[in-house]
Amino acid sequence: MDEILLIETVERYLKGEMTLQEKTFFEEIRKKDPSIDQMVVEQTFLLHELDKHADIKAYKHSLYEVESKLIEDGFISKTPLKGKAKVVFLWKKYKRNIAVAASIAGVVSLVTTGLISTYNSKVGNKDITYLYAKMKDTDKKVAELKDSLTQRTKRNPNPDFRATGFLIDGKGFIVTNAHVVNRMRTIYVENNKGVYFTAVTIYSDPVTDLAILQINDTAYKTVYNLPYSINKTNSDLGEQIFTMGYPRNEIVYGEGYVSAKSGNEGDSTAYQVSVSVNPGNSGGPVLNKNGEIIGIITSKNSIADGVVFAAKSKNIFKLIDAVKKDSDSLNIKLPNNAGLKGLDRVQQVKKMEEYVFMVVGN
Repeated sequence: MDEILLIETVERYLKGEMTLQEKTFFEEIRKKDPSIDQMVVEQTFLLHELDKHADIKAYKHSLYEVESKLIEDGFISKTPLKGKAKVVFLWKKYKRNIAVAASIAGVVSLVTTGLISTYNSKVGNKDITYLYAKMKDTDKKVAELKDSLTQRTKRNPNPDFRATGFLIDGKGFIVTNAHVVNRMRTIYVENNKGVYFTAVTIYSDPVTDLAILQINDTAYKTVYNLPYSINKTNSDLGEQIFTMGYPRNEIVYGEGYVSAKSGNEGDSTAYQVSVSVNPGNSGGPVLNKNGEIIGIITSKNSIADGVVFAAKSKNIFKLIDAVKKDSDSLNIKLPNNAGLKGLDRVQQVKKMEEYVFMVVGN
């Protein structure tokens, strides 16, 4: 397809000018061709930036009109007065008017600050949506019911938030997002069999948005031979990936590809990936076709469809180094197995389910 024609087609798609048949056909092409999908993402960003520019221009124009009105009414002067004597004279003669002007300037300053604050709240990091889920009342009732069925009377988490985590050491060490656990006073993790365990945060890094939990529950039994490894190197653009997480009360699978080697605003500690995610996916593992963990889902762009961010897995090694500096007693041994390599996707997912946990708390 001609590039100019393709750009025009993408613009028609984003503006909703396509017929239903055209839209369905284009979305099929987008799913099959990552380059076209990436063009849609880039065009979405471009249109958003143009809208931002137009808002800023309109805002500057309104400030200019305010300034012109103040000059016209004699409250401020475009040309500054010179000379010490002149300043003293004017102060004595017009100090009342100057006080009024100062008051008006203060009001303008406050209004300007408010406008800037309002504007900033609509752009920048506000375009990023963290993927923890606030638990509904029905979800809480299900959790309570499952707890009663397992007859574990000391468990009744009644959680407010839900996210995802996965084992990095079978002794009960789990990686999730910092923004998840920072909202929780009490933390539980639930395995794929519906059993809850208590857990605590042993390290949290807001820069990479990663945290390490430790299951501190006597009911938990050590798991041996985790079948995956954690990648230390960067993944390639276009590399096929899949993820598992808890956007609902059961584990959900998603697949996609690496769409950029950096995250939000060029963050080199993260990837941009194209995959379907929802609130609750935060902290979920991102794996390549060989079953190696290459990242951890953190957030998505709320204004651009298909733009998801994942912290790079090599950040986990930095977290472990930091934990070792803080505590010599914690011996975390990261998995380095290739048990998922060579298996078809269904078998890979079946083997992974046991090691991906729902993280809940309040």
